[in-house]
Amino acid sequence: MTSCESLSHHNQSRPYGTWHSPITSDAIVQNAAPVDELFVDPITSTIYHIEGRPSEGGRSVIVNTEAGRDVVGKEWNTRTRVHEYGGAPAVAYDGTIYFSNFGDNRVYKVKEGGQPEPITPDNLNHRFAKFAVHPKQTHLLVAILEDHTHPRPADVVNTLCVINSREKTVSSVVSGADFYSFPCFTPDGTRIAWQQWFHPDMPWEGAEIHVADVAADAHTLTVTNASHVAGKNVSVSAGYPIWASNNLLLFTSDISGYQNPWTYSVSSGKASAVLSTPKEEDFAMPAWSLGRNYGVPLDLEGKMALFTAVRGGRSVLYVVSLRGGTLEEVASPYVSIAGIRRVTHDAAVFIGATSDEPSGIVLCRIQDYARPKFSTLKATAAAPDFPHSLFSVAQSIALKAPSNGEPLHVLYYPPTNPDYEGPAGEKPPCVISVHGGPTSAETPALNMTKQLFTSRGWAWVDVNYGGSSGYGRKYIKRLEGQWGVVDVDDCVLALQLLSAPPFSLIDPQRTAIRGGSAGGYTALEALCSYPDAFAAGTSSYGISDLVALGEETHKFESNYGLKLLGGTPEEVPEVYKARSPVNNASKIRSPLLVLQGELDAVVPPAQAEAIVQTIRSQGGRIEYTVFQGEGHGWRKAENIKAALDQELAFYEDVFGLKAV
Repeated sequence: MTSCESLSHHNQSRPYGTWHSPITSDAIVQNAAPVDELFVDPITSTIYHIEGRPSEGGRSVIVNTEAGRDVVGKEWNTRTRVHEYGGAPAVAYDGTIYFSNFGDNRVYKVKEGGQPEPITPDNLNHRFAKFAVHPKQTHLLVAILEDHTHPRPADVVNTLCVINSREKTVSSVVSGADFYSFPCFTPDGTRIAWQQWFHPDMPWEGAEIHVADVAADAHTLTVTNASHVAGKNVSVSAGYPIWASNNLLLFTSDISGYQNPWTYSVSSGKASAVLSTPKEEDFAMPAWSLGRNYGVPLDLEGKMALFTAVRGGRSVLYVVSLRGGTLEEVASPYVSIAGIRRVTHDAAVFIGATSDEPSGIVLCRIQDYARPKFSTLKATAAAPDFPHSLFSVAQSIALKAPSNGEPLHVLYYPPTNPDYEGPAGEKPPCVISVHGGPTSAETPALNMTKQLFTSRGWAWVDVNYGGSSGYGRKYIKRLEGQWGVVDVDDCVLALQLLSAPPFSLIDPQRTAIRGGSAGGYTALEALCSYPDAFAAGTSSYGISDLVALGEETHKFESNYGLKLLGGTPEEVPEVYKARSPVNNASKIRSPLLVLQGELDAVVPPAQAEAIVQTIRSQGGRIEYTVFQGEGHGWRKAENIKAALDQELAFYEDVFGLKAV
């Protein structure tokens, strides 16, 4: 019997949370191949993507998208740990692919059908990412080099380097800032642009764009006459630079309060906003991963660009006139759009997802700007054969705090299964899910983990609490100095408002809070601060000790807590103590599930174990699982499946729910 055939056509009344569903952890991980990002060969227009393979130990693979062909064999893992979260591990130019290999951190070059050849020295302390190939001296690449020779976060050094793929040498070319990203050459190779920033900023808090002259020959590449063209430490974030012509640089800046398109003209030496009136929508999201991209020029003359922006929690698509300063919104079914790349002058490619279709690699042809044609080159999620009637579609709800009228954005997924309905008067059990980051956001894109719950009669709520991205800089800054307060209060407020009139959507007595990483921290802190609010909780690789986090975490986030908590542990020790769940675990009364990766460098296992021991010592209910060989999140199919099964079973047991 197929999954579709197993669904009957009769609505049965059964208690919420006890419905049968064909969406299982097996169905989710079977043939799962999430696409992390895209890249395009600018000469051949060949589209490639980086594909995660949970069934192959979680390795990442370069795939020729349209041919459906792996570029390298199973012994290769195309992944980098620059900034710990990685991204941008590969680039293609005129038929040659360059990539970073996770096992030895070396950079390799390969042509399809060939065998990879190393082009950097054997040095495990060097990590590389975000490659830019010089368009004339194509054997020279500029990349981020992250040097871990001295592994203490304060001693890790980030620079832009030149890799000579013929001579197999690496040399620094730009240095002095704490972080670098997005190196990119003009089409003629005479100039380079990049983004840089300094501690304690994260790139979305304060980051600069720089432009410089380039001289390149057969042996070397030099950078001179560097100038700062946009962005300011602490107060203005400029990012995602890309050349629209030899003269015009395209990027985004949040100087208006929202990330909007900007340009810099080399000839005039001026940066200016593309739009005559700032738009209160974010045209770029925080660069947690180096492979993200939200806008591309559609030509090489600096005329038009394609951008995605966020409105009401979902993605919208715009064709932007760089010269006229106008926007034209194009109709799009995709509620989440990421990783836009230029293919040709009339086509771009991106990762797009709708509310009821698995995400896919989408080719967008835009000869007629008002009527783009979309075609899916590859679906990227498992179980596409389930009927759409089984899927719960997110409802975007803007709540308001009764105390101050501040907005709170949530996505509500109602219980949905064509076979069942809940008993009259009963409200469904609910999962309140907290995203990581904390400066990140959830989208209404189809997510099979959420559907695993909603198809069984659960409600699901994603809380895009104050501090989340996609709602402007002011909304992000609500979390400054208030991490562990605003995010926690918003999750509790979401529970209170959605369970009471006029909404009355969920059962407040049967609601669990869950999250991963920073979301796990918020979940733990909520259980400590509001011990009667949630009936259960799950922390996946969640932070429990803020002092230890600052001492143990990696360079990229090593100063993040200074703004989020209002100072260092020495300056505000009472804040770190009061907001560390490990110090307040004795207040937790709700059953807790803790899931942890053995090799997690972002949140080491010791943090999880400390809170587990505290709860055990006082006789509280806690379940603890460590996944061997995993880091900050699950990559292996068996662990993804085990984590899903364990979380669902945990809630069912706590709430006394059993499918009959």
